[in-house]
Amino acid sequence: MRISVSSDMDEPVARALLEELRGRGHEVLAYGALSPGDDPQWAVCSETAARQVAAGTADQAVVCCWTGTGASIAANKVPGVRAALCTDAYTAQGARRWNDANVLALSLRLTSEPLLKEILDAWFAAEASEDAEDRGNVAHVGRLDLGRGES
Repeated sequence: MRISVSSDMDEPVARALLEELRGRGHEVLAYGALSPGDDPQWAVCSETAARQVAAGTADQAVVCCWTGTGASIAANKVPGVRAALCTDAYTAQGARRWNDANVLALSLRLTSEPLLKEILDAWFAAEASEDAEDRGNVAHVGRLDLGRGES
């Protein structure tokens, strides 16, 4: 899988994320503070990683900032992106299953290396639900991207 990764800071957990993804066999595209010369501002690098997903040049993305909130907000401004801020494995699994999330947002402050592995395990093990209600909600979000929230 091709995964775009961004971080506004070159923190140990961000480096561990790159290593963990590569160790799992993923092709990683790094942005922000993880790529020398890139703009490390959370809004800019999160948008860049999210646009890779929206364009289909990356299958998924992981965006990081100190709390994860700004990175998730910026990523969610990109049409076609469903970013989820996950601080535990259960939330990551649910975001993939119920929300068909395609961008994982992480907090550099809260995520330890063991927790990072648990979150990634849950994220990659989960698949999008085929339940009609869940698919309907995801479709509604897609219409919101187009400026048409109502059915």
